[in-house]
Amino acid sequence: MHVMAGVLLDARGRVLLAQRPPGKHLAGLWEFPGGKLDAGEIPAAGLVRELREELGIEAEICDPVIRVPWHYGDRSLLLDAWTVRHWHGEPMSLEGQALQWCDPAGIDPAILSPADRPILRALQLPARYPITPAEVPPEAFEAWRHRLVEAIEHGLHLALLRFPLWAPERVRELAAALLPVARARGAHMLLSGDVAGALELGSGVGVQLKAFQLSSLEERPLPLSQLVGASCHDEIELAQASRFADFATLSPVSATATHPGVVPLGWPTFQSMLEAASVPVYALGGMTEADTQVARRAGGQGVAGIRGFW
Repeated sequence: MHVMAGVLLDARGRVLLAQRPPGKHLAGLWEFPGGKLDAGEIPAAGLVRELREELGIEAEICDPVIRVPWHYGDRSLLLDAWTVRHWHGEPMSLEGQALQWCDPAGIDPAILSPADRPILRALQLPARYPITPAEVPPEAFEAWRHRLVEAIEHGLHLALLRFPLWAPERVRELAAALLPVARARGAHMLLSGDVAGALELGSGVGVQLKAFQLSSLEERPLPLSQLVGASCHDEIELAQASRFADFATLSPVSATATHPGVVPLGWPTFQSMLEAASVPVYALGGMTEADTQVARRAGGQGVAGIRGFW
């Protein structure tokens, strides 16, 4: 079942949510407005029709956000979300559903239907995901604290604190030192594989799971208020990430100096592998900021990287 979802964005950057009415599947949970395509209907035309029927507006469809394959028991759907920045008329409830305008950064994922949560994450996450260099020595703690504070103050919203030469406690100490400015600016710092550290530090600190950690999971390792990323290299790992994580990195997309003997996936394979992923995915491996739009056109959230980002 192909279902269209409209991410209506007003002039203040708020999005419109609709509550599923009593008697419907997942009643009481909130979702992005839209509905099922008719047989043979073009997706953009179907979304315009659904928004007309549900909200009484004539919408101008803009850019794709994310496509979310989802399974509810024996029911399968493809939730196809697109941004809508311009429309004629005032959105109103024509099907008995409650409506509310919300700042995406302040929406609790728990209030949304499970299939709509990846759409929210795609809105909340930036297009760039910098990873700290592996060769940074422990004595560079203060230099990197200053560097990261400055980066957050200049718009950095997401970063992986990956310092393999440091003791885990020292990385936690750095994350704790960054928390005041990170929380004030709505930024998120992720620890590399350190679930216990993320739980200890709380909101504003998440975890990037390594592939071996991902394969052994039976439940989400952190509450929904803390981000969980997953390092993936194939379809099996992406499927596991779709169950337990908020987003994933997929690598290596291009050749990298750190793994010279590994054959890169390339953009066509990256794009095809994303078709089964139910979370936002960053391209990793040989990426620079200049690759952001290429990744977006391939269906990715954006790019992650080390050398090209600091």
